Parts: sequence; C-alpha cells; structure tokens
Amino acid sequence: QVQLVESGGGLVQPGGSLRLSCTASGRIFSINAMGWYRQAPGKQRELVAHITSGFSTRYADSVKGRFTISRDNAKNTVWLQMNSLKPEDTAVYYCNAERILHLTDRETPTTLDAWGQGTLVTVSS
Repeated sequence: QVQLVESGGGLVQPGGSLRLSCTASGRIFSINAMGWYRQAPGKQRELVAHITSGFSTRYADSVKGRFTISRDNAKNTVWLQMNSLKPEDTAVYYCNAERILHLTDRETPTTLDAWGQGTLVTVSS
C-alpha cells in the first residue's frame, strides 16, 4: 500500500559527495516527518538526519555541517545531501517516514510508519 524507494547510494572517495533520494508511493495524504538512518557493520542503526512537515531539522553531531536534509511535501520525497564524506560514513542508509496518512485498499484512512529497503554508501579510496 505504501512504499519508500531510495536511490543514490554508491562508492565515493573521501571528501566526495553523494545525494540520496527517497520517495513514498501510495495513496498518501500527508507524511508527518521523514528521516535518514544508517547502520554500519557491527553497529546499531542510528539517526542521521530528521525533518518535520514544517521543515524543522535535526542532525547527528557526527554529520552536522556536512549533511543537509530536505523534503518536498507535494512529492512525498526526502533528500540527503552528503558532502565531505569520510570513511566512517560508510553504512547502509535507510529512509524512514513517520505517521503516513494514506488510504488503504478498503478506502480506509490509516496512519503508519514505513522504512525503505536501504541503500549502501561506501566511502573509500
């Protein structure tokens, strides 16, 4: 019913940039907040950046000044611009959407949270 599809991951050298994109599909009326999380091998998933429907943002200390999160409410899309990438940024990045108000197959308005499938970002020379 609702899917989050991510794109934009890949291999980049230290100091380089990547832009991740995530679009929610389905019969969606609104999405409260969206965010990017990451999980490195052997580590727990952690919040990278978060943005509300009113465009308030917050970032993990480790990415402040280097990463920028943005969204387009009309397109149900969130982006993560990642600059000055470091090897320690290597991880699978996951998109998250909170309180997605949508219509089910039974024409019932329902809210749910959803995750994307993840996209791998590798920072290495």
